[in-house]
Amino acid sequence: MALDTASRKRPDWDELLQLVGFVLLVTIVGSVPGVLSSPESAWFQALEKPWFYPPTIAFPIVWTALFILLGVALWLLWRSDAPGRRLALGLFVLQMAVNVAWTPTFFALEMPLAALGIILTLWVFIVAMMAAARRVDWRAAALFVPYLAWVTFAAVLNFEIWQLNA
Repeated sequence: MALDTASRKRPDWDELLQLVGFVLLVTIVGSVPGVLSSPESAWFQALEKPWFYPPTIAFPIVWTALFILLGVALWLLWRSDAPGRRLALGLFVLQMAVNVAWTPTFFALEMPLAALGIILTLWVFIVAMMAAARRVDWRAAALFVPYLAWVTFAAVLNFEIWQLNA
């Protein structure tokens, strides 16, 4: 029995390249602050950490995975023509800007309390982003769930580090 090759769906290479581009964009933008300010600083190393502070290697692994998910979510929103797309894209950019602000505030400026304010603001923007994305593409909203969980955990870490070192 011969397969009808015309009826098989072939991958759309332009869409695949666009997806890879969005993932790379979000990963690069999200990673820049971590490259410029480091948890290896003497200040951070001297801080008392809570008992549940994860191994240092967990952070780049988790953030890379999250940025990949966010890149896919952004791509899904970008290619949609659903009402609310512009709001969702705007909220994506806004939450990403707030995300990028946290690292230098905490590590370079050595301001855990200010960083706590930033991460709590980020949490609110993530929830707003998820609500807006759900109206455009539920898959994009779902891809934000692990991000929200990690930012919640990071906010608790930030709070505990601030409390232990105040």
